[in-house]
Amino acid sequence: MSLNSYQHAVRIYYEDTDAGGIVYYANYLKFFERARTEWLRSLGISQSIFLEQNIGFVVTKVEMDNKASAKLDDLLTITTTISRLKSASLVFSQQLVNQHQQLLCDVVIKVACVNLSIAKPCGIPKSILGALKRVS
Repeated sequence: MSLNSYQHAVRIYYEDTDAGGIVYYANYLKFFERARTEWLRSLGISQSIFLEQNIGFVVTKVEMDNKASAKLDDLLTITTTISRLKSASLVFSQQLVNQHQQLLCDVVIKVACVNLSIAKPCGIPKSILGALKRVS
C-alpha cells in the first residue's frame, strides 16, 4: 500500500448475504463507505468534528461495475485512491477483491463538500484539503 492509496479489509458475515450465501450488491456501497471513512480517519480527518461545524460530505454520483459475487466468509480487500480533487469535491476510485485476488467490483464515487445548515456546496476546509492533496 502506498501513501496515495488505502486498503481496508472486510469479512463477509451471514448478515451481509442473501439466502444463498451471496452478498447483496448494495452492501458493497456500505463496504466502500467504511473504507473511505477509515482512510480519512488514518489521515487525522474526523468527520464528527466537521459535522459539529455543519460541514459534511455527500455522495453525488456512483458508477459501480459488479464483476463477480462475494460469498459468506470471504475476506475482501478494498483499495481506495483519489482520482480527482477539486476545491469543493473529490472523486474516489475503489476496487474490491477477494482473498484469491479476484476483482469483484469497481466503483467511482464523487463526493461533494456541503454546508449542512444551508444544504449548499462549499469549499473543502483547508485542513482536509491539505491532507487530501498529500495523498492524491
